[in-house]
Amino acid sequence: MSDVMTLSAPWWSFLLRGALTYLGLLVLMRLAGKRSFGEMSAFNVVVIALAGGTLRTAIIGDDQGMLGPFLGVAGILLTDKGIAWASTRATWVNRLVEGFPALLVRDGTRDCAALRRQGVPEAALDRALHAAGLEDEREVAIGRLEPNGKITLVRRSR
Repeated sequence: MSDVMTLSAPWWSFLLRGALTYLGLLVLMRLAGKRSFGEMSAFNVVVIALAGGTLRTAIIGDDQGMLGPFLGVAGILLTDKGIAWASTRATWVNRLVEGFPALLVRDGTRDCAALRRQGVPEAALDRALHAAGLEDEREVAIGRLEPNGKITLVRRSR
């Protein structure tokens, strides 16, 4: 039982490794783009599971005990809380972490270049239009790809 609580490295290294892994994955997710996890598909779930399994070693190394992983998760949670705290107090931090929305439709006209830049298939925009009860983009004043990967549409006034 004593092996379960024994650490293979100093306790603070697990916190630090958890925090750095969180920040590294956050950067990779931002580079992957808004649409990467906006709509959770089976592919996204597989990527998340593989990323978690792959990053296990980055967080706890060769540690076989129970305490190391809990310290690593504590580092992740503390970092997440710290980023959330900073994001609510500094707009630039929020924009750095979250990103900016991208215009996909303006005044009833679809911006095909923006769709390609953001990795949004035409069919995804069509699904968003239909989900909003719209037949096509001519009924839309503005359509945005939000930083969370969702498409929001504002209907033109009649």
